[in-house]
Amino acid sequence: MAAFYWSTALGLVAVTWLSFHYLALDLSQLFTIKEATRMTQYAASFFPPDLSADYLVRAARGMAETLAISAIGTALAALAGVFLALPAAGYFGAVVRAASKLVLNFLRAVPELVWAAIMVLAAGLGPFAGTLALAVHTAGVLGRLFAETLENTPREPQLALSDAGSPASAAFIYGTLPAAIPQFVAYALYRWEYNIRMAAVLGFVGAGGLGQMLYFSLSLFQQQQACTIILAMLVLVAIVDAVSAWLRKRLVL
Repeated sequence: MAAFYWSTALGLVAVTWLSFHYLALDLSQLFTIKEATRMTQYAASFFPPDLSADYLVRAARGMAETLAISAIGTALAALAGVFLALPAAGYFGAVVRAASKLVLNFLRAVPELVWAAIMVLAAGLGPFAGTLALAVHTAGVLGRLFAETLENTPREPQLALSDAGSPASAAFIYGTLPAAIPQFVAYALYRWEYNIRMAAVLGFVGAGGLGQMLYFSLSLFQQQQACTIILAMLVLVAIVDAVSAWLRKRLVL
């Protein structure tokens, strides 16, 4: 077993070294005086942040929009993920299972930014496109996680109810689902935390929220306003992380 661990570690080191060599990465460029000076000057241009009342109100609206995009997108994805997880877990036969897994692989293989670009063309600029993009991609992720949860949940309670004469749907609802729901909630909350960050990134393709404000600020070289948006993102992520951790303790444990 020790030999396996050492060989795995050496393999990872070799792959990392080969990756640096293939990409021709030169980390020494980051530590030259010229580059360090340029990075410092650019970072200093972001301070002090724009704390004017008008811009703070705009940032607060952007925070609310980003939060709404992530929350609605995650909720829709969780609902779709449950419906996709049932066939993907093998409840409707092998053929339907393979087709469902193919759909889930496709949904999550396409990056959120690509989905957002497609949704912007379909629904126009704004938060609706961002919500749809998050929902579609996250449905693929949560559907896969939910399906694995169902596959790993003990089937004995469901089989016992079926043997006692319960219908298949009732046996699943009362035998398997209660054991799987806590894990469903945990996965959905973790994904909500991720979607907060991704909702901000989607704004760069016109999907609304703080990301769109950040894109405009950087495009117009308004670094001080961009700093305000970045700080708003940090505050929003910290709030969501704290709320999500509290909810997991209350709902899961």
